[in-house]
Amino acid sequence: MKAMLEVKGLEKVYRRSVFDRTPTFRLTADFTIAEPGIVGMMGPNGSGKTTLFELVTGSNAPTSGEVSVMGRNIHRVRTDQRDRLAIHYHQSYQVRHFRSWTPNALLENAGSDYPMLHLFDEPQFNTQDGYIGFMLDFFRRLRDEGRLVFLCVHPNERFHLEIVEEICERFIFVQKGSVTPLASYNDLLAHEPARAYLGDLLTERAA
Repeated sequence: MKAMLEVKGLEKVYRRSVFDRTPTFRLTADFTIAEPGIVGMMGPNGSGKTTLFELVTGSNAPTSGEVSVMGRNIHRVRTDQRDRLAIHYHQSYQVRHFRSWTPNALLENAGSDYPMLHLFDEPQFNTQDGYIGFMLDFFRRLRDEGRLVFLCVHPNERFHLEIVEEICERFIFVQKGSVTPLASYNDLLAHEPARAYLGDLLTERAA
């Protein structure tokens, strides 16, 4: 059975300029998610979270490595069909677009009619009555339909952390370009960089 998502030896390096090849940022990732589920992703600003989403959806080209969605290398799929495999919603749920210099005629078909991966980049959780519950039900429905859902959150209030504890089954923590998969919420709390990042939110929960 094909894994939902395989990120193998993935690296993205940004350099100072075309002429000055000094690296200014490097993201590395290597993990596999075999089955449908809801994954929480967090980390400091500028750590590489959005870059990882862009690499997974094929809107950003890796320096090296490979991203496979349902067994297909996303960067070898037609650009007008990549969102049938993985789709990236940024903040207010607008879809992130991408471009490629390779003609679609030379690329593969997606082999899917509906996105298998749904990546939500810092979705806005409105505290109005019923809205959060509606969104959580939506994420669960995607999972139950056999999709893989990523929620990239930047928790700055206690209820944000409570949401990811309730809805997410595994986690990814990103810091300074390093991507760490974590199997559970307890593993997230045991990860020292994550504890430092969450800081006062954990104190509030314990109070």
